[in-house]
Amino acid sequence: MQSTVVEIDGFRGQLISADHADYDIARAVWNGAIDRPPHLIARCIGTADTVAAVRFARDHNLEIAIRGGGHNVAGTAVCDDGIVIDLSAMRGVRVDPVGRRAWVQGGALWGDVDHETQAYGLATTGGIVSHTGVAGLTLGGGVGWLMRKHGLTVDNLLAVDVVTADGELLRASDHEHPDLFWALRGGGGNFGVVTSFEFGLHSVGPIVLTGPILWDATDAGEVLRFYRDFVRDAPDELGTVVRFGAAPPLPVIPADLHWRQVMMVGTCYAGPITDGEQVLRPLRTFRTPLLDLVGPTPYVGSRARSTRLSSTVGTTIGSPPTSPNSATTSST
Repeated sequence: MQSTVVEIDGFRGQLISADHADYDIARAVWNGAIDRPPHLIARCIGTADTVAAVRFARDHNLEIAIRGGGHNVAGTAVCDDGIVIDLSAMRGVRVDPVGRRAWVQGGALWGDVDHETQAYGLATTGGIVSHTGVAGLTLGGGVGWLMRKHGLTVDNLLAVDVVTADGELLRASDHEHPDLFWALRGGGGNFGVVTSFEFGLHSVGPIVLTGPILWDATDAGEVLRFYRDFVRDAPDELGTVVRFGAAPPLPVIPADLHWRQVMMVGTCYAGPITDGEQVLRPLRTFRTPLLDLVGPTPYVGSRARSTRLSSTVGTTIGSPPTSPNSATTSST
């Protein structure tokens, strides 16, 4: 392991060590404050590569970090001196529109999933923004625009292919290795490397009523009190996210609002547009917002818009379901 030349039996992907030209790019994650130098990055192109990389790490007693989308703010997708098993090249998505299912590789982003599923007018609960990794969000529970209507991401997870610590490839579901499947849906980390996910899909879009509404930060107290009562009775088709911070300098935001401290409520109504307009009218007219960007938008485009607006920093609050019978009950 002292040599900069490393080979892994049965591995057909790309091995990136510290002297590789792409090393610094390959070890970078979404949180720029994370700066960790792994001994080796094993960029897999398939499940067999993942098996080979896990067995290699076990044989050489290397700490393992798993990179899917690399979005986790804690930076767990990279480690010091160990091996990063990088799934970012594994972004395939296959859709069965009749069975309403999708098979998604472990390195895919939610933008990849939406791109394929929306071709059939289908979707499942994914992240608020398009660049979030499918693996990290799913195994962490999965909060998104559709969660009030269709549950958390893990509520829509039907099965996984997972490589265990001894390098064995298993399929886990309610009927195969159910204890492992239970653990993967909320039990924390270190159960294995999930190389693919099978999700249930729902009819969504392709056009939804979506967009943010901005108020001045000084109005936050009154707006939040109104919002609390508003979402309590709102239908489950409406997903909302509250954010506090500075309005980003984007073309859709007037220049006089750039960097102004605001409260923003992001919205997405996953039902008929006319119904959504009626539901959202009280919120859109409360205390004359600084800016109202709500409008009919392709569901895929709504994620892209949320991605751009994610540069607004601050605390985020999501709206709960309206009843205890909602699909967002805990998976554990």
